[in-house]
Amino acid sequence: MDIGSENRRSLFHLIKSDFTRKQAIFLVDGFDVPMWKILLSDGTAANIIYRLMQFFSRCGLLPLAILFQYLNKLLNHCVIGVKADFSNGFVIMHPVGIVINSKVSGGINITLESGVVMGDAKGASPLLGNTIFIGAGAKIIGGMIIGDVVNVGANAVVVKDVPSNTTAVGVPAKLIPHSL
Repeated sequence: MDIGSENRRSLFHLIKSDFTRKQAIFLVDGFDVPMWKILLSDGTAANIIYRLMQFFSRCGLLPLAILFQYLNKLLNHCVIGVKADFSNGFVIMHPVGIVINSKVSGGINITLESGVVMGDAKGASPLLGNTIFIGAGAKIIGGMIIGDVVNVGANAVVVKDVPSNTTAVGVPAKLIPHSL
């Protein structure tokens, strides 16, 4: 398979967009963090390893993709399926305990905290929209669709679709529309 310059540019673009998004998250929280600190922050290694795994999977180099998947598990205690697909601005804030099925896919600006599980049920996995925050310990199980601009609260268990502009909290998750 081709791992030419276009694929490499795409890899670096994704990694840069992830770091820029993480920096923006810190800024919203009131911390103007330089990029070198972002590179050293918790979760960044898991992000880089995920992007390398995704790159090799897309290039058809499955053994290398599996190697990077194993490294993420070993170094960050984070298991992300080889075919899991997240777009620009994917941020892992704290990687420990994250488990994501290979069939999960998501749009831009998805942020995960520790202990998030996104899994398959009856052969179907979650499809995530854009600009989503998933709190620590949250579980999203099955073939549901999570809309755009959604917050999933800590320890929430999501087992049905979540429409755009909504917060999901509780077990099972209750949906709270965002006020305009």
